[in-house]
Amino acid sequence: MHRIFSTSVASVYSHYVTKVEKKGRTRAELDEAICWLTGFSETELHAHLDGGTTFEDFFADARLTPAASLITGVVCGVRVEDVEDPLMQKIRYLDKLVDELARGKAMDKVLRG
Repeated sequence: MHRIFSTSVASVYSHYVTKVEKKGRTRAELDEAICWLTGFSETELHAHLDGGTTFEDFFADARLTPAASLITGVVCGVRVEDVEDPLMQKIRYLDKLVDELARGKAMDKVLRG
């Protein structure tokens, strides 16, 4: 089991916020992307963040968007569509969305609209 699986989403979320805000994006845009991916409402998302939910439990509760398979590309040198472990792939999908936001990609493109 990879260490990230038992890491709280909240501990990484703060880094996501810093990354997107440094590039002129907002926390609201980040939350929108996370909610789109996971199917959580904003209230549900923040309940997970406040509760210290691990990535494993976070994605176990998620209702992943059917469009998640459209998320492709490389994160940390790994092609997300080739990740074999289902949980790790979901985490990489999230990482890819954060990267796209930080790179200034239009929100409708990030959300595969």
